[in-house]
Amino acid sequence: MSIAEPLVSTPRETVHRPGRPLDLVSTVGVLQRGTKDPTMLVAHGTIWRAMRTPVGPATLALRMHSGEVRATAWGPGAEHALDSVPVLCGAKDDDDGFDPSPHPVVAEAARRNPGLRLTRTGAVFDALAGAILEQKVTSLQAYGAWRILVTRFGARAPGPTPRPMCAPPGPETWRVIPSWAWHRAGVQPPQSRTIVKAAARGDRVERALHAADGAARDALLTSLPGVGPWTAAETRIRAWGDPDAVSVGDFHLAHEVGYALTGSRTDDAGMLALLDPWTGHRQRVIRLILRSGVVEPRRGPRLAPEDHRDR
Repeated sequence: MSIAEPLVSTPRETVHRPGRPLDLVSTVGVLQRGTKDPTMLVAHGTIWRAMRTPVGPATLALRMHSGEVRATAWGPGAEHALDSVPVLCGAKDDDDGFDPSPHPVVAEAARRNPGLRLTRTGAVFDALAGAILEQKVTSLQAYGAWRILVTRFGARAPGPTPRPMCAPPGPETWRVIPSWAWHRAGVQPPQSRTIVKAAARGDRVERALHAADGAARDALLTSLPGVGPWTAAETRIRAWGDPDAVSVGDFHLAHEVGYALTGSRTDDAGMLALLDPWTGHRQRVIRLILRSGVVEPRRGPRLAPEDHRDR
């Protein structure tokens, strides 16, 4: 079937009424892997997501109207997609005990972004595969590889999507992607091997979803060959909306946190020390810092940096 061939499907609809302010685009938009992500598109205030469900692909369209989230879904997995709407919109994001006041940048960002929630997809392997593709490369390279592989091996998204979209492949498909396809997508052998090995242990990845806390999830994820703390944290952020996850080892993150909170760059150890007052909500603080508008002035031409994330 051609990627451009439309799939006819009867839409299903629901309405989600958040119990508190919600900025839909800021909350769910963080899941998008670049502007050409085949699994997600934000267009004219509507978020389109192509999803993999236990009963087949689904397309989900979300839009805010009068304080409500109007959701429409197409495809065999439409009901599963609609069931995911509350958690995508941060319904399980518990900010109890969060106090932004220890730093004025965080306090002001919290005041200006009352509708920012931490989303969660529940799609552990999708989050893990995307994070592995980002190991040791720039975001541009990783997003390009994600686009090529998902478009080639994913399932065509049903419904009237604004552009052709695809749901991510499942572990059984990632496991058998041929070597030439990884090469054409620009994926290095260590990353492709890590995804293939993780796909062969899909049951362990799924067990991590039900682990009691972040430490247990990390232990399960990092037991996979080639998966380290950075990859585990990135997976937890997307799949579980973990409010305390910190992507230690990220090329830019420590610099951004350090500059926002002190006016100077710092390293991972310095970042963790700065975030310590918000233990339990460190990812929430990072999201607010990234929304604060406080950025270090550019001092020279933009370069393609070597990424030092080890795993």
